[in-house]
Amino acid sequence: MIESLKQLRDQALKDLSAVADLEKLDELVLKYFGRKQGLLNSILRSLKNLDERQRKILGQQANEVKIEIWHLIDQRRQSIKKAGKKDFVDLTIDGKNPRLGHLHPITKIRREIEKIFREMGFAVMLGPEIETDYYNFEALNMPAEHPARDMWDTFYIKSEERRAEDGEKLVLRTHISPMQVRVMEKLTPPFSVISSGRVFRHEATDARHEHTWDYTEGFVVDQHVSLSNLKTTLLDFFKQLFGSKTEIKLRSSYFPFTEPSIEIIMGCIFCQKTGCSICGQTGWLEMGGAGMIHPTVFEHAGYPREKYSGFAFGLGIGRVAMLKYDIPDVRLFYQNDHRFLSQF
Repeated sequence: MIESLKQLRDQALKDLSAVADLEKLDELVLKYFGRKQGLLNSILRSLKNLDERQRKILGQQANEVKIEIWHLIDQRRQSIKKAGKKDFVDLTIDGKNPRLGHLHPITKIRREIEKIFREMGFAVMLGPEIETDYYNFEALNMPAEHPARDMWDTFYIKSEERRAEDGEKLVLRTHISPMQVRVMEKLTPPFSVISSGRVFRHEATDARHEHTWDYTEGFVVDQHVSLSNLKTTLLDFFKQLFGSKTEIKLRSSYFPFTEPSIEIIMGCIFCQKTGCSICGQTGWLEMGGAGMIHPTVFEHAGYPREKYSGFAFGLGIGRVAMLKYDIPDVRLFYQNDHRFLSQF
C-alpha cells in the first residue's frame, strides 16, 4: 500500500509537469480525485480492509499525499492563468507625476550669495575642509599658544597617520579665512574672491548655533583698499539680497586676522528697526564679521608689508537662510526632515 501511494505521487508530479492548459488540468483532477474512478480515492476505499493500526498509519500518509497533489494542482492552475493573461495598458489614463527632488535651502541661499558676488566681480574658489594648523591659525596671526585660538573650539585630528606631509597637525577648519593666505600665495593683486563651504566647531548646539554649518567669506586685495570700500560692497550685497531699503552699520569688534575689525549689523527686515522678538527689540541684526586684512597675514602670504591693503568679511549661510525663510531654529536645516525640506 505504501509503495502504491509513492508510485501514485510520482505519477501525479509527472502528469502535472506535462499539463499546458486548464482543460487538461481538469481532466487530471478527475483522474486522481474522481468520485468513482479516481486513483487516490480507490486507494482510500481499500483502507477498510486493513486492521485499525495499519488503517491509521496509511490513512495519514494517504491524506498527506492528497494535500500535496491538490496544492501542486492549484499552483499549476495559477501558473497557467498567469501565462495566458495579457497585460493591457490604457494610454488614455493620466499618468502619475514622479516626485522630483529639489535644492536644499542652504544650497539655494549659497548659490544666490555667490551669484550676487560674481556679478560684483568676485571669483568663486573652494578650499579644503581639512586644514593644517598653519593655515587655520598661524598664518592668520594666531601662533601657537595665542589666546585668540580659544575663540575657535577646534576639532583636531589626532591620528598620527592623518598629518600634513611635513608632519604638521591637521584640523577641521573652523572658518573659511585660511583661503585668504592660500589665494594670496597663488595670485598677484588685484583680486576679489568669494569662498563658501562647511566649517566645524566643537561647541554646544542651540537654535542659532551648530557644530557644523555653512559659511561664506569674501576678500579683496589691491592697493589703496579702504574701510569705505568694504562698507559699500556689503551694503550693495545686502540690498540685493534683502531689498533696496536695507540698511547696515559697522560696529567695532576683534578678530586676530583683521585690523580694524568690525561686526556687520543690518536693520531688522521684519520690524523695519522698530523692535521685535527677532532682533531682540533692538531693531538691528548681527550678520557677520569683517575688517581690514591684518599686515601679518600679508607677510605670511609673502607680500610686501606696506604695498597692499585689503578687506575680508564672513557670513553664516544658515543665518541668512533663517532670515530669508523666517525659520526660528538653524538646526532644522541639518536634520534632513523631508516634512521641513519639502517646503522649499
